[in-house]
Amino acid sequence: MPNFCAAPNCTRKSTQSDLAFFRFPRDPERCRIWVENCRRADLEAKTSDQLNKHYRLCAKHFDPAMVCKTSPYRTVLKDTAIPTIFDLTSHLKNPHTRHRKRIKELVRKIFDLASSIDQIASKKDAAEDSTTTNEDEPQLSMEEKAFREYLRSLFEAVVMLGKQSIPLMPLKASETELKPNNFQALLDYRMNAGDEALKKRFEATAVNSEYLSVTQQSQLLDICENTVREEMLMEVRESRFFSLVTGDLVEFANEKHLPLFLRFVNQQNVLREEFLDFVPFDGDEPALVERLEAQLTDRWGLSMEDCRGQAHKATGISTTKMKAVAVLLMEKYPLALHMPCSHMALNIHLANSLPFPNVQVVMETLRRIGAFFQAQSTQDELEKAISTHYQKNEEKGAALKQACIPGWTEQHNVFDVLLDMLPPLLLCMDNIRDNEEGKFAASVVADGYSIAETLADFEIVVTIVILKNVLTFTRAFGRNLQGETLDVFFAANSLTAVLHSLNEVNDNIDVYHEFWYEEAVSVATMIEIPVKVPRLFLRKQRAADVGEIQAEPYFKEYVTMPVIHGIMQEVEDMFSETNLKALKCLSLVPAVMGQMKFNTTEENYADVYRNDLPNPDTLPAELHCWRIKWKHRGKEVRLPTTIHETLQLPDVKFFPNVNSFLKVLSTLPVLKLEDSKSDTASGRLQAYLDSMPPHQWNKSLAMLNVNTHVKHDLDVMPRFFFSGHFLKTEQ
Repeated sequence: MPNFCAAPNCTRKSTQSDLAFFRFPRDPERCRIWVENCRRADLEAKTSDQLNKHYRLCAKHFDPAMVCKTSPYRTVLKDTAIPTIFDLTSHLKNPHTRHRKRIKELVRKIFDLASSIDQIASKKDAAEDSTTTNEDEPQLSMEEKAFREYLRSLFEAVVMLGKQSIPLMPLKASETELKPNNFQALLDYRMNAGDEALKKRFEATAVNSEYLSVTQQSQLLDICENTVREEMLMEVRESRFFSLVTGDLVEFANEKHLPLFLRFVNQQNVLREEFLDFVPFDGDEPALVERLEAQLTDRWGLSMEDCRGQAHKATGISTTKMKAVAVLLMEKYPLALHMPCSHMALNIHLANSLPFPNVQVVMETLRRIGAFFQAQSTQDELEKAISTHYQKNEEKGAALKQACIPGWTEQHNVFDVLLDMLPPLLLCMDNIRDNEEGKFAASVVADGYSIAETLADFEIVVTIVILKNVLTFTRAFGRNLQGETLDVFFAANSLTAVLHSLNEVNDNIDVYHEFWYEEAVSVATMIEIPVKVPRLFLRKQRAADVGEIQAEPYFKEYVTMPVIHGIMQEVEDMFSETNLKALKCLSLVPAVMGQMKFNTTEENYADVYRNDLPNPDTLPAELHCWRIKWKHRGKEVRLPTTIHETLQLPDVKFFPNVNSFLKVLSTLPVLKLEDSKSDTASGRLQAYLDSMPPHQWNKSLAMLNVNTHVKHDLDVMPRFFFSGHFLKTEQ
């Protein structure tokens, strides 16, 4: 059972820290001084024996000279030690005080205790004189013990529903009249299985009546959600530096919300990216920035000054808004570097960032194609169409089938594959539309027809061809960014060449456009798509009484040039000088130093994070020692190849600046996570959303489901209520 620190405004507990916890002294005079220094009026009435038995202070409240480590496993205080280090004012502005107060109020609302918190506390004091078999928690009355077990059963039921993606209400609205909601059914099952705590609580409840109202169930969820979130936030606060990552919009009750993730390196030097909450997406860009800041600082107690990166996996119309949000955040916090997200291929990100309607139609169609072929039946039909179209070129057909694995619409070479896929893709959609064997549902046929109509448009064909050719120059660069540390380092050094290639295309746009336009006409002719200027544009020109418009110059002015200029601008924005300096600091990884023959010059880029280092003045000497260490290593010593591997070295702690540097760099959202793609927080969130219909999505259940790996003690939720831990932080 964890020990909680009794100091005001201190939230540490023994299960989440390596700190030592010390009992209040038995000596009455010394104990009185401890209580006076703590400024805990509620402790003054307790005896020194009661305080010694039930209360602790963590080592953070003592002068380090008073704390002695007698062995690697035992830490003691000097006999004269007095706690002198306390934070007695932060509760006035600390969001966690309000956070805990809100949870406590929710508990009060849910269970409507007959007596107040003060009455419960007085019962505790009366019971503390009796003997107890467990010295780590205060003595509880029989009523309180029974109530705690009841709370525990409720929380256990809620957490189970969240972990298993089971909604509280039935999947169909009509079912609510025929059977109880899932939560009530689970409570019934537990009582029938012998849960005495629930039986005693509900034995007098009328048959078929609700044990807890929908509002009370929602409040239960809120408590569980906040408890799990607080577990993760404690790690983020201990780590200090973090990056902000947002995902695709999710809609709850017809309101759009932005999934919010934080990336940080925990105390075990392991990179984590965790899902924390959904943020309402309404309002303009400044309002959204203000909302994000309030969430991170006022509610979660983080400092935006410690944010070292931001990435926004935006799609569709939200892309422009999130780009503006990123700019506003960087204006306030220059070190919150805006970078691509490691979860999204760079070419997909670049295309999403272009605000042109024809490009956005292509990107939305790609997302629809990806969803359409998730079913095995449609995938089989696609492979059959590929075999039919490429029957004279079986090698090409086999390669295309291999390329069309699940998720191909999110790969770096998606536009190359899409162009090769266009003829068999339309053939596949035609076969599904005919539906001769009747194996496809009407909704599938309708979706296939809609996708085919979009693709069978010359403007879309031209856009795909232009995107494919322009993004060829960034494809290898993007792959390296999502590769190993060495690949990322060399990508940062190759940006000049990428921009040079794009500039060369821009300078010779007439020649390039001619070749690309011919390619588009050839593809359109093959699949019998008429070559023409878009109808909407022609209508506007006729209204303006403009003469005949030629197709080639039109597509040059309205497709090719905007795309090349937009891609160039986005690459320059996403990889500014500061961003590149940060990525070049990856030369601190030993394998990169070895590849560079130990001639790296990290100090040239160190000014980016100078204020984050513990001893910046000693950085040059420390970097010299770091290089010498690896340059003159033994032959049997292998050079670590990743930041994670380097941070796990036992002697990295002897290089404090290097250690801090690597931790900050790890949080940059452009670097890939060590976990497998299927086990990322964003992947788990998507799995939750895919597992049930949208009208059953629940923010709190999503939070519990995505974070099942977070360790949380079911005893802690009700124990907080009785332990007075929330009360401490409110005094």
